[in-house]
Amino acid sequence: MDILDIRTELIDEDTAQPRYQFGEEALQELMKSIEELGILSPIKVRATADGRYKIIYGNRRYKASKALGRATIPCIVSAVTDETEIYLEQIAENLTREGFSPIEEAEAFDKLMNDPRFTKSIKYLSGKLGKPESYIKNKCDLLKFGPSIRKLIVSGTEIRKDQLTEDQLIPIKDLLMEHRDPLALIIARDELPVSDVKKIARLFKDSDMSDNTKGKLLYKSGRELLETWSVYNQNRTERAKSLAPKPAAKSKKNAQAEAAKEIAAGASTVAAAAANSAPSDPLQSAAASPAAAAVPAVSSIERKLKLLQTAIQEQAAAGTDSIQAPLTDKAAFLLDVDTLINELELQVSHWKQIREALRK
Repeated sequence: MDILDIRTELIDEDTAQPRYQFGEEALQELMKSIEELGILSPIKVRATADGRYKIIYGNRRYKASKALGRATIPCIVSAVTDETEIYLEQIAENLTREGFSPIEEAEAFDKLMNDPRFTKSIKYLSGKLGKPESYIKNKCDLLKFGPSIRKLIVSGTEIRKDQLTEDQLIPIKDLLMEHRDPLALIIARDELPVSDVKKIARLFKDSDMSDNTKGKLLYKSGRELLETWSVYNQNRTERAKSLAPKPAAKSKKNAQAEAAKEIAAGASTVAAAAANSAPSDPLQSAAASPAAAAVPAVSSIERKLKLLQTAIQEQAAAGTDSIQAPLTDKAAFLLDVDTLINELELQVSHWKQIREALRK
């Protein structure tokens, strides 16, 4: 493969190439290296119709050489003309270099799959670039985030303030955009580890929580979101227990018989108590017997009903005027209200079944 020294003024950058982010600090370091050692690795170009050359890869070396005022640059001249092959080569070369950002990768993959000039499948890219399809898909999913979030995405796994890694974003990538991007900013600001992000993501993915409540949660800090998740997860666990399948329901006939037994048992208990406490004086007994006969038999199900009625009467529903005072944790309070409503609905369903069984 021949290496030619081509005049710098005849070389043009490829503005459509996958990599376009070049850190100034890294560029300065490269310039120092070129000043001391020269260009150790040639750039690759292709000839264009006007007698000039366009870069396939090596933009940073070109920029550094041009900034240093070098007259020529060592180049490998490619004979490839197919646009797809050239773009794939540019991606493959940059994948081996430091500084090729996840967003640059994502945009390059997306371009090959969706640009009318290419329209390649993810399977095709996987085979050509030697990357798993899941790798390519995860990168493309980063494009779901808005421009302000994309600017914060960096390579690697180290968690740093006001920056985001791909691993931090994967758990929230499928949330609604109105939740996804603000949540990403919280994650970046509070430097949340991936394990915490996964917990918060489950909170926002729960279909039982209203979008309105989720929107209010976005005003919280990362630590407060984790506390809310803990409370909500505990409430959900308790709710799941209350909704767990009960033993097979008794038939209506059996339910009636059971209720009758409980009432009879209550009557027997009252009668026995009356007999044990009967006075020895016949006159006193005669006077007391009407009252004793009037004592109603109370079954366990009747006791339950009375207790429930008393509790409801004692804890009368609060009016809307009672919410004027500030709440300690409004989001957690709303979650508790949802749990209470579910429990009350279960109670209503239970008592309706009892009512229908006794009416038959």
